[in-house]
Amino acid sequence: MKHRNVRGKVLYTSVKEGMEGAVRGREWFNFSHHSDGSVIMTAHCEIEEPDPTVLRNITYHIGPDMVPQNLLVHLTLGDEFLGSGWMRNDHEAGQITCESYGPTIGRNSETRDTGGAFDGFGTHPIVSDGFLTRIMDLSKGPHKRKLRVFLPSPDHRGATPPQISEVFITLEYVGREEKSCAAGTFSCRHFRFIDDSEEGMGGTSHPVYDMWVTDDDDSILVYGAIDGYMQNRYELTELER
Repeated sequence: MKHRNVRGKVLYTSVKEGMEGAVRGREWFNFSHHSDGSVIMTAHCEIEEPDPTVLRNITYHIGPDMVPQNLLVHLTLGDEFLGSGWMRNDHEAGQITCESYGPTIGRNSETRDTGGAFDGFGTHPIVSDGFLTRIMDLSKGPHKRKLRVFLPSPDHRGATPPQISEVFITLEYVGREEKSCAAGTFSCRHFRFIDDSEEGMGGTSHPVYDMWVTDDDDSILVYGAIDGYMQNRYELTELER
């Protein structure tokens, strides 16, 4: 085989009062790196807390130079089918198309003009957040950049049937730091997502989200921290590459 796999597991925990250290979910992931520079990310995500539970399966094709290609998503909410869909970035037409279905939306067919390049599909797995940081120009040193992202759901847990949503969010590169987790100690790049839009992501401002990702081309999320109303932590517990 000519591709290279990077796979592992991330544990979701809580730091809410009375729930410190409690497990609230997990995700298993795989990145297949191909010789042309494209990457196929797959992720299986389970969110146990808060209710209702969320089960998400994702397949995301990222072309060379981090250009988003297409996205497949299947969602279960509270152990009942919520929706599934496919999104495609049509570069030549400058459009995104979405074909999806869910019991509450029926059959959904959408086309949205992009008006030019955008930074990625927002897929909601934690490892995808870390991988998106590859678009930052580290030669500039610590700095901020406004990202334009299209998501199948603007909900902070991604718990709505797949439909096209456009979101702007700021990504800050903080600097290089060493970070330890259950999978080991890694040289990392520290990044921070900041929701400074007037309308907020999904109509509600997303709390500041700090991420430490491996200081290499794989950009694997080692540790994540969200405070505010979420009070969540994300930790790499298994890694194979």
